[in-house]
Amino acid sequence: MQLPDPVDCFRHKLLQWYQLAQRPLPWRDKPSLYSTVVSEFMLQQTQVKTMLPYFKNWMRRFPDFQTLAKAAPETVLKNWEGLGYYSRARNLHKLAKAFIQLSQAPQSPEEWQNLPGIGPYTAAAISSIAQNFPAAVIDGNVVRVLARVCNQAQPFSSNSQAVQSFIDAADTLLDPNHPGDYNQALMELGATVCLKNKPNCQHCPLRSHCLALKVNPQHLTSLPSIQRPTIQKIEIDRALILSSKKILLHRIPDNAHRLAGQYEIPVLQNLPLTRPTQKPHTVKTRGIANQRIKESLFLFRQATEITCPSTYDWIHFDQLDQITLSGPHRKWLNQLLPAL
Repeated sequence: MQLPDPVDCFRHKLLQWYQLAQRPLPWRDKPSLYSTVVSEFMLQQTQVKTMLPYFKNWMRRFPDFQTLAKAAPETVLKNWEGLGYYSRARNLHKLAKAFIQLSQAPQSPEEWQNLPGIGPYTAAAISSIAQNFPAAVIDGNVVRVLARVCNQAQPFSSNSQAVQSFIDAADTLLDPNHPGDYNQALMELGATVCLKNKPNCQHCPLRSHCLALKVNPQHLTSLPSIQRPTIQKIEIDRALILSSKKILLHRIPDNAHRLAGQYEIPVLQNLPLTRPTQKPHTVKTRGIANQRIKESLFLFRQATEITCPSTYDWIHFDQLDQITLSGPHRKWLNQLLPAL
C-alpha cells in the first residue's frame, strides 16, 4: 500500500486544517475522560447530529462516572430512549460501575478493553483523545479517507476486513506527538469533507497527497470498495389495542437480545385476536442496519381490558412518558394517540 509522502507534511496539513475547521462539539469544548467515554459510546453507529441532544441531556443527568454507576438500570435506559442500540447504554452503565472500583483509570487501549463494552476502536479513541496515548483509530470515515489517499481499490468483503487492512497504514501515519487531535482530525475530515458520494476535494487539506484524486479521480467515490450486506425486508403486523384511555403494550423480557426491558406495540399474531379484514390503521417503515421493516398497525377498541400474559401491561395515556418505549414506537404513538 502506497502511503502519502512526506508523512510529516501529511500530518501537519491535517492538524492545521483541524484547528481551523473542527466542529464545536461539547466533548471538545469541555474535554474530560468521562465526556470522551460517553461520546464514543453514543457515536457508535450514530451520527453526531442525532446524538448531540442525547449527549447534552445525559451529561446533565449523569455528569460523572459515580452518578451513572449509582443510577437505576431503568433510569439509564429511559435517558437513552430513542438513541437505539440499547446494549450501548447497558454496557456504559456496567463500565461506570467497574470504573469507580478501580484505583486508577486505565492507561492504555489494552487496559480499557478489560472494561464492559470497550472494543479495539473505542479503546484507541478514548486513550488517544482523553489521555494522549499513541493509538491509531480506524472507523468508517478513516477507512474512506485512507482508501482514497492511498488509492486502495482492493475490494473488501466486509467493514471489518477493510478496517484490518488499514491498521498498518493508520499506525504509520499517526502523529505520535498529537495522537488525539490527529485521530479526531482524520475522522472529522471523513465526516465533513471526504464524503461518501460527494467529496469536497476543492477544500480538502490532503488534496495534494491524495493518490486516487491524482490517478483515478473519476472513480474516487467508488473507494473504498466494500461489499454491503444484503437488504432484508421484514413485515410485521402490530395491534393498537385501546380501552378507556389505556393502551396494551408488550414489555420485552430482560434477557432479550434487543430492547430488553422496554415496551413496544404488541405483535398481532402473539395475541388472542382475530386479524381484522379491514386495512391497517396506518403503515410505518423504518430501517435497522441492513433490515428494512414494514409495520402495519391495526386498531382495536375494547370495551373492557383483555387478559394477557404477564409481559403485557395496560398503560394509561398519561403514564406513557414514565415508561421506556422503543424509540420509533413512541414517535408513532405520539402522532396517533391524540386523534384516537
